[in-house]
Amino acid sequence: MSGGELILETHDLTKEFKGFVAVDKVNLRVRRGAIHALIGPNGAGKTTCFNLLTKFLTPTSGRIVFAGTDITHEKPAAIARRGVVRSFQISAVFGHLSVLENVRVALQRKVGTSFHFWRSESTLGSLDAEALSLLHLVDLEAYASLPAVELSYGRKRALEIATTLAMDPTLMLLDEPTQGMGLEDVDRIRLLIKKVAASRTVLMVEHNMSVVASIADTITVLARGATLAEGPYAEVSKNPAVIEAYMGTPQAELAGSH
Repeated sequence: MSGGELILETHDLTKEFKGFVAVDKVNLRVRRGAIHALIGPNGAGKTTCFNLLTKFLTPTSGRIVFAGTDITHEKPAAIARRGVVRSFQISAVFGHLSVLENVRVALQRKVGTSFHFWRSESTLGSLDAEALSLLHLVDLEAYASLPAVELSYGRKRALEIATTLAMDPTLMLLDEPTQGMGLEDVDRIRLLIKKVAASRTVLMVEHNMSVVASIADTITVLARGATLAEGPYAEVSKNPAVIEAYMGTPQAELAGSH
């Protein structure tokens, strides 16, 4: 990755809950075109940080700047329209709809016809080509007509990434994309993230160190809500403070095999 411009910055981002500081003066610097991973032990503040960036939570103090614009006080919908789109930790697909229809619903949201469910099937058909193109990108084209409920867990996550891509994100936020997966699904999602990141910026919360080691350009380590270290994996994984924060995590996992 070349050192591109910053697409997202936080300045002393802080969130307190009744005296408990969940996020403590975090200064993120995410470069355009990068895969940036946010890691840390349980309770480090990673998901709270994501919730602040997408305004599902309001910061106690600090600023969030996206593409040079201060978005600290914007509503979640306005931030999504700017191209900051989040894929949730729990797989969020409509099980009763087909795989294709799931992506089409996301495309309808983008083009502003999300409430036109009474429209005839033919008027929505214009979105099918784009939906199929996104399914091809995530290797789900063969499953287009299958009810989403019948997909394996890993393929449901791939579908969720396709629906996130349908929103045309500039910055894609992935919250624990490989959580609960077997090795084969983990590898599929890892390769998929690398593929979709070729034309956009990805900020991901991820617990799987081998995934982080193999695809992240920059890693920010949080501990007790504060930034402990930041840099490339090879540098961060040798940091004594990071190793200490992960006590209880097997060293082999922290070292990451890739």
